[in-house]
Amino acid sequence: MLTPAFDLSQDPDFLTIAIRVPYARVSEFDVYFEGVDFKFYAKPYFLRLTLPGRVVENGIEQGSYDTDKGASEVSEGGVEDEDEEFNWEIEQSPYEEASESALNPRYCYGFGNLRSGVFQRLQDELSDVIDVKDPDFTPAAERRQKRLAAELAKFDPDHYLADFFEDEAVEQVLKYNPWWTDIYSEMMASLGKSQEQENHAALVCFSEEEKYQLRKFVNKSYLLDKRAHHQVYYSLIDILLAYCYETRVTEGEKNVESAWNIRKLSPTLCWFETWTNVHEILVSFGRRVLCYPLYRHFKLVMKAYRDTIMILQLGKSAVLKCLLDVHKIFQENDPAYILNDLYISDYCVWIQKAKSKKLAALAEALKEESLTKAQLGLDLEELEAAALLVQEEETALKAAHSMSRQQTPSSNPEASDSEESDSTTSSETEGSDSEQGELTGSESETADPLPGSSPEGRSALLIVAGGVCRNTATETSDGSPGKPPASSQALRGCRPLIEELGEHLNSTVQVSEPEDSAAGSHSTMQGRVDWQTPSDGRQGVFPTIEN
Repeated sequence: MLTPAFDLSQDPDFLTIAIRVPYARVSEFDVYFEGVDFKFYAKPYFLRLTLPGRVVENGIEQGSYDTDKGASEVSEGGVEDEDEEFNWEIEQSPYEEASESALNPRYCYGFGNLRSGVFQRLQDELSDVIDVKDPDFTPAAERRQKRLAAELAKFDPDHYLADFFEDEAVEQVLKYNPWWTDIYSEMMASLGKSQEQENHAALVCFSEEEKYQLRKFVNKSYLLDKRAHHQVYYSLIDILLAYCYETRVTEGEKNVESAWNIRKLSPTLCWFETWTNVHEILVSFGRRVLCYPLYRHFKLVMKAYRDTIMILQLGKSAVLKCLLDVHKIFQENDPAYILNDLYISDYCVWIQKAKSKKLAALAEALKEESLTKAQLGLDLEELEAAALLVQEEETALKAAHSMSRQQTPSSNPEASDSEESDSTTSSETEGSDSEQGELTGSESETADPLPGSSPEGRSALLIVAGGVCRNTATETSDGSPGKPPASSQALRGCRPLIEELGEHLNSTVQVSEPEDSAAGSHSTMQGRVDWQTPSDGRQGVFPTIEN
């Protein structure tokens, strides 16, 4: 908490305490006095006084606040003298205003760059409001450099791409029509430009709450040089862009993030940025939309751009209505209210005296500008192209996987008949061959395909099991399943392989009887089946059974 500058004076009837609290939140003053104690609180200021005598409470106490001077006067009743007692409380040092030269007025900010020295003492209290550190000692060029670096560090490609590909919510808010769209349509429906200039101001209506806001402002006159005058108009565009974005994404329903959105999207408010042309304002706004808020889409940038043009074309009444809305949002948010004292309150007073022709010229200057993704300096087009390429590759892989599953060989009636015939022939062989067929057949049904084998190789694969040679369905040149050869031809082509398989089994299979063979139990053949490709290049697989 900060100790404010104050002054005490007394006459025969009243004790007057004048407290200077610039940039304090006027709606949250708190005054307490009892006996010799006096306390005053208005964030971020706190004053505690121990008076030399008791304060008489007689019901005629009163207070006032001067918004121009930022001073509060609290008048109390008379003071009763008491014996002085030892003060156990820590002594407070009143604030003394520094000289103009000590504040380094070159680094100014606020409306028309008319303020300086505000954050020299309030930096710790108001660090959540602005992004620039020590603005009183940071030149404009350094502010911009730090802002650009912070935006690059904040940009999240994943967040941007998520909004780019899954834009249902963005499309929803793009369809929303804020209050100025209907007024703009009515203006454009009027007969001629001269009639538009005369009548469109009457289309904007102010609520009773907004009229009450206007009555609370103090009438001022601003002496601005040419450079400051340009800054006021440029910063107005920046603030309106942020307001249009916020109004659209919340669909006119303000929430707890509204104050954050507006001040974060406006470099004027959070970096005390100064401008030299309209284009750099658009570029800065576009970068911040894609770096900070919830919805980060380039379409929202362009939509806010077109909304701002509408508002400026509607004239100063529409601009004032927007500024009053911003003022209300900031006033209800702690500590964003300080931005009202620095910018918005002055804008609300100044815009009422601004010339309509200059606002119309500002709208035309903004309308002539264009903005592309490449100008934002975030490599958006390259990022989108890479993401689309990855998406196409994933789609192709899924399609290939689905096709390979659909092309799994299946038996047709003719193949079934030939296999059935082969099975009948093989069943008439010796009993040992039948038992061997059962063993190898069960393994062949669960075995995985050969690693590294191509689809063409697998299509003509000959599976040898229990002395029966079967040919799977082959594929034609167009990829469709082909007709398998007749069973007799398959048996003649596979007979040498069957003989070789028998020799291989005789050399590798050993049958051992279990320990309880004396009890008359039959011996069993157990082992592992390994599938091997013949070394002589013939298509087929040979099971190797190990004990």
